[in-house]
Amino acid sequence: MIEAIKAPIRRFWPRLRLRTILLVTFVFVAALPGVGALFLRVYENTLVRQTEAELIAQSSALAAIASAEWPGSHGPELTPRISSGIAGGPLSTIDLGSRPLPERPAPVPAPGSPAPDARAAAARLEPVVNATADATLASILLLAPDGRILIGKDAGESLAGLPELAAARAGRPETVLRRRGDYRPEYAFEWLSRASGLRIHHARPVIVNGNIVGVLLLSRSPRALFRGLYEDRGKIAFGVCAIFATLVLLSGLLSRGIARPIEALSQATRDVARGGGTVPEVPPTAAIEIQALYADFATMADAIDRRSRYLRDFAHAVSHEFKTPLAGIRGAIEILEDHHGDMSEADRRRFLANAGADADRLAQLVTRLLELARADMAEADAGASADMALVVRRIADAWADRGLAIALDLPEALPRATMPGAMLEAIVESLVENSRQAGAGSVRMAANETGREILLTIADDGPGIPEADRARIFEPFFTSRRAAGGTGLGLPIARSLLASHGGTIDLGAAKVGTCFEIRVPSAPAAA
Repeated sequence: MIEAIKAPIRRFWPRLRLRTILLVTFVFVAALPGVGALFLRVYENTLVRQTEAELIAQSSALAAIASAEWPGSHGPELTPRISSGIAGGPLSTIDLGSRPLPERPAPVPAPGSPAPDARAAAARLEPVVNATADATLASILLLAPDGRILIGKDAGESLAGLPELAAARAGRPETVLRRRGDYRPEYAFEWLSRASGLRIHHARPVIVNGNIVGVLLLSRSPRALFRGLYEDRGKIAFGVCAIFATLVLLSGLLSRGIARPIEALSQATRDVARGGGTVPEVPPTAAIEIQALYADFATMADAIDRRSRYLRDFAHAVSHEFKTPLAGIRGAIEILEDHHGDMSEADRRRFLANAGADADRLAQLVTRLLELARADMAEADAGASADMALVVRRIADAWADRGLAIALDLPEALPRATMPGAMLEAIVESLVENSRQAGAGSVRMAANETGREILLTIADDGPGIPEADRARIFEPFFTSRRAAGGTGLGLPIARSLLASHGGTIDLGAAKVGTCFEIRVPSAPAAA
């Protein structure tokens, strides 16, 4: 199911630049405080209920005082407390999601006069009610059960017909939300508030000796949620500007640290792919990972360039090496075609022999090229190891009857080399053969352990390598014995085989003859 959802998303997902993704991310993060302000409306509902709870507490205290001070009272009485079950708090009965009632109607003239006990109680309670109203900023009215106002503005008039008054006469406290007819917006953010144009009205019965003798009607506007926002609008505006200024700064830093370096590296990649271009300098403002990527790219580009030069030079050398015997074969064929009839048998055999020799050289070149290609593509044989001392002794024994003296200088204990024994033997055998072909009469082979490597030195007493040729001795097709059939591929093959197993071969210093130094990683000692 998840894959079914992901498939169309991947199909239609737009291609975005890195700086676009970063910018959208930062803008979203910067806008989160503004989006969070909308969720303050949930908190506003809590403030409305808190205001209701305050009115309930005030009306309960005043109802207890009125019940105790009412003429003929035997003591204070209250309606049973209704708890919300949360820390014993009063139950909230209003919600901003409900539909508010219209504005409370204006009082109307009331016929007759209030009962004597009601007038006496109003006289006693009026100072307490007025002081409470001044302290709490709430509108507090004491009404007779028939709705006549006993204490408060418009005393003597009637508010009969209110639903909250009817509930209180039935012995139930009631809270309602009503609209404010005199409401006029004062702050720019008030349109976000649902409670700005509302007023909370709470009615509570006054009970004396089990009878409802009056009703306390309290009303108050809920706390203004966005007044503080408006009063601090300058600070808020400064904060918004600071956030977006920081956003611009961070975007610039990330652009210089990530986006621009990646774009420059991408352009350099395309240039290198076309066969030109250079690796750009690492930007000092780039991230550490980007700088490491630049270094890796420079290494890769250098390896590609070296490989390209190698292939170019190799192709040129192959063309040159093949051109000579091919030209000889073609020349022999043309001479035989033109002078076949008047050519002696000896000349005919001589030209055919020359063509055959050139064909043999071509076959030898092809064979050695295949060997070089296999050596270049060779991979290390994990776990392979060889006893170098045994390999060297076996080669010395094989050459004992061929007229080449081989002296050995080997330590008693020599670690194993991390490459196949047959490969190591082929490399050493090739070097000894080169010494014999160069005219050496003796070869000395010495081995010793240097750190984590085994150093094998092969030195002969031959004529040596001219100083001018030492730098080119490992180049493919370079040989000083071309006339004797040398291909110039033996040493490159040896170097490639050693390199595939972490080894090296170099020319060593020698006063007489030629000296090669082979270094091969040593295998760890068995536990």
